[in-house]
Amino acid sequence: MPERILVALGGNALVRAGQRGTIEEQRANSDRALAGIVPMIQRGCQVVITHGNGPQVGHILIRVEAARHQAYDLPLDVCVAQSQGEIGYLLQQSLENLLRQSRIDRTVAVVLCRTVVDQHDSKLAKPSKPVGPYYSEEEALVLQARGWSLVKEAPHGFRRVVPSPEPIRIVETEVIQRLVDEGVIVITVGGGGIPVSAEADGTLHGIEAVVDKDLASSQLAVAIGVERILDLTSVEHAKLHFNSPSEKNLQTVTVGGAKKYLAEGHFAPGSMQPKMEAGIYYLERGGREFIITHTEKALDGFEGRTGTHMFLN
Repeated sequence: MPERILVALGGNALVRAGQRGTIEEQRANSDRALAGIVPMIQRGCQVVITHGNGPQVGHILIRVEAARHQAYDLPLDVCVAQSQGEIGYLLQQSLENLLRQSRIDRTVAVVLCRTVVDQHDSKLAKPSKPVGPYYSEEEALVLQARGWSLVKEAPHGFRRVVPSPEPIRIVETEVIQRLVDEGVIVITVGGGGIPVSAEADGTLHGIEAVVDKDLASSQLAVAIGVERILDLTSVEHAKLHFNSPSEKNLQTVTVGGAKKYLAEGHFAPGSMQPKMEAGIYYLERGGREFIITHTEKALDGFEGRTGTHMFLN
């Protein structure tokens, strides 16, 4: 049986620090981010790709603010849906072109997906998920006066934060499973999925929030029998004592060790913390290995030459 892998791309895979986030930049970054995945597909792996949307959904929110009273407002769940379409299209086209250049005949499909959350989740009242660009302190004060919640992310500046409830299940799990079984490379769970709540009769309603993509990706991975997760981000390793004189790369860790380091506060909320929590969730429910590494080190991480590798024991 071919190995089933989930590759989770961070929002910075398409928009890097210091970039404006233009479509041209995102296209070039997509090519770089996906180049290391092509050899895995070439070896016959069944690949599911998920992605963040922090920079893109943040820019959509800026457009909504700028167009207020001139165009209809967009609730946050619809902003997430828009970002899924934009990013999914860019990744799909980039990957298809890379596969064509390597003479690999595989179908790539984007699945717009929804993630069920609890409408009473206490996290809905506590904005914590960073989205959008960085702002200076002066800009942040103006935006706070407009009712935005912001958090400082040293050394870059301030970012807007929005509610981020826990994912319960991916609505489209069954269709994703069927596509992967048929050999389709699926791009899905964009931005953690469009957050929706479910009534007792099964009716779904959009929720104004952004679900963490790492946690939602692990939830999907468990549901469809993924053997390994490759979580790609802007650093090559998770780190202990981050940004201090005693900073140290974390190369191998067990679930027990990860829980200990989380309790000691080594991993920042909204950054490395949800990745560690996602790895724990996945491995405790049957996953084999959870790998964290830099976007452009995907193949090296997959083959064990770099990255942080998390195992159950």
